[in-house]
Formats: sequence, structure tokens, C-alpha cells
Amino acid sequence: MARDVYESPLSARYADKEMKYLFSPDMKFRTWRKLWIALAEAEMELGLPVTQEQVDELKAHAEDINYEVAQVREKVVRHDVMSHVYAYGQQCPGAAGIIHLGATSCYVGDNTDVIIMTEALQLIRNKLVGVIRVLSHFAQAYKDLPTLAFTHFQPAQPTTVGKRATLWIQDLLMDLEDVEYQLSKAKLLGCKGTTGTQASFLELFAGDQEKVRQLDRKIAVEMGFGPDQVQPVTGQTYSRKVDAAILATLSGIAQSAHKFATDLRLLCHMKEIEEPFEKHQVGSSAMPYKRNPMRSERICALARYVMADSLNPAMTASVQWFERTLD
Repeated sequence: MARDVYESPLSARYADKEMKYLFSPDMKFRTWRKLWIALAEAEMELGLPVTQEQVDELKAHAEDINYEVAQVREKVVRHDVMSHVYAYGQQCPGAAGIIHLGATSCYVGDNTDVIIMTEALQLIRNKLVGVIRVLSHFAQAYKDLPTLAFTHFQPAQPTTVGKRATLWIQDLLMDLEDVEYQLSKAKLLGCKGTTGTQASFLELFAGDQEKVRQLDRKIAVEMGFGPDQVQPVTGQTYSRKVDAAILATLSGIAQSAHKFATDLRLLCHMKEIEEPFEKHQVGSSAMPYKRNPMRSERICALARYVMADSLNPAMTASVQWFERTLD
């Protein structure tokens, strides 16, 4: 591991292996190649001059990405997608002429983003269910244990430890509903061309609109989506409101996590609850006996980051001039 270049702690310290893979170069560029294969196969099935031999050649090199060739090429053409088209073509000379046929860069870029975000949301959904399950067991175990409740952080009527935990569960259940909703409406961009009119594909299919519609459906099915899980109307990109909605959902989870962790920090101060403290853990460099709520503090810090970051895609969505711009 290089020690003389910046490394984000969001990845190095706090992300799990599965999530880091989803946002890795391998996941991104292998998905690009899967999309190019799906496009070529669908075009062949719908009658364009694409051969089975060309499709098989593309499939043979779907995983062994020649990154070095793409990097060298990008320095020349200053375009990431065309660099990878070129690199793929070097490995598949027989199919080089039909890679990316009729498509624009957003065909691979946007469709891949949707696929990665969908799989990431599925991973988050599973983790939410796990947290809700653990908290439910906790609530059940302590449902009869009385404790002082607080409003305005002032002593109020009694509650129980289990009842208080249901407040955290309820927030997370609302988040789970939002995640399920986002997953239920996930749609690929499909093949919409440079301005969303599918003009290049209509030209390839001699004006046959039904074949162009079938192309979208076939690619969606090949990539693991339903035949109708394709955006019906787009510019060059899918609407960036999709990104804003997903980040808003993540912000909701962060809000719940922050509230839960803040409650734990206050309870730690009152000695009503304590975080796990491992055998050789040091609570403080100057005061090793301290039991600082480090896990809860970390949750709050990361949650703030997500909540603040949810504003970014909202601004991006608001400045997509006409059919798209790139900021």
C-alpha cells in the first residue's frame, strides 16, 4: 500500500469490502463491457450486421481489462469512453468495428451508474434489515425495564428501555421503506442516443421504431432488469433527479443513525448504557480509564457527511441545461 499519496478514510477505514468493490474500477469497467456485449447481442438479434463470432470475441475478453492500453490512449484522445472502446478493440480486433455501435458515452456511463447504485442500495437494504433485527431483539429483551424519559432533555414521565429502542427502530423502518421505494423504481437509461431521441438507432434500423424499443428492452433484461425498467423519456442522460432522490434516501438513513448515536452518547454520559470496551482498548491517550463513546461519535460524524453531501446532487439536477451539461 502506497504511503506517500492521499487515501480517503471513507474508503480505507469506514467502507466494507462489498461496497468498495461496487464502486471500484473493476466493477465499473467490467459493467461497461457487459453493456457493450448486451448492445452487440441485441443488435445482432434484431438484424443488424453483427455476427455471433464478434459477440463471442467480446465475451471472451469481458473480464480481462487492459487498463494500461486505455490509460495510454486517453492521454491522446482525452476521452475515457473512447479510450476503453479502443482498448477493447485491441483485444477483439474482429469485433472492433461494432463495439459501441450507435451509442453515446452515457450508454455505458449512466447505465453503469444505475446498476452500481441499485446494487449498493440492495446492500444497504440488507444492512438496514440486520440493524432493525438486532434492535428488535434488544427492545424485546428490555421492554419491561423502566427508565426515566426525557423531553427537551429534561426529566419527564417514565418509559422503558425497550420502548425507547422502538423509536430508533421506527425511524429505520421508515428508511427501509424509502430504500424499497427507490429500488422499486430503478430504471436504466437504455439506448437513447446523444439527445434522447434515439436518432442513431432509428437510422441503424431504417426507421423501425419497434426494433429500437425492443433494443432497450433486450438490454435491460440482459443486465438484470425487467423489460419495462428503462427510462421512457431522457435527454442524453437519465434525469439527475434520480441521483438526488437516492442521496435524499441515504440522508434519511444518516439522520436516523445520527439520532440513535446521539441518544447513545447521552446515555453513556449518564452511565445508563455503555459501548463495548475491548480488553486492550485505550479510552484516552492521557486518561486510559475513560470510556469515550467512540463508535457513536464516529456514526455521528459520518452521518453529518452524508447529510451535507445530499445537497450536491440536488444542485447538479437543477443545472442540467436542456438535454444535459457536464458539471
